[in-house]
Amino acid sequence: MKKLSIMAVCGAGLGSSFACEMSIEAALKELGVEADLSHCDISSATSSRADIIVTGENFRSQFQHYTINANIIYLKRLVDKKEIISKLTPVLQDKGYLS
Repeated sequence: MKKLSIMAVCGAGLGSSFACEMSIEAALKELGVEADLSHCDISSATSSRADIIVTGENFRSQFQHYTINANIIYLKRLVDKKEIISKLTPVLQDKGYLS
């Protein structure tokens, strides 16, 4: 099975996406799942090859303008580990990375 790729995305690709990436890393550690993590801005994410994109709910309308071959998880709070785990778990199970 190929290594999972997860990208945290925000408007500028700097502060909040990096903070989100760190929260995703903590969530994955708790779940016992390994993944390649990165962060970027929305325009870069649209051409990425990530398996899962994690972004803020406020960016939903912008992502709907693109055809993206990735699961997109929308968060109300980018650094809320509990929310990340609750929304990431079913996607990881569906992809076979978590039983």
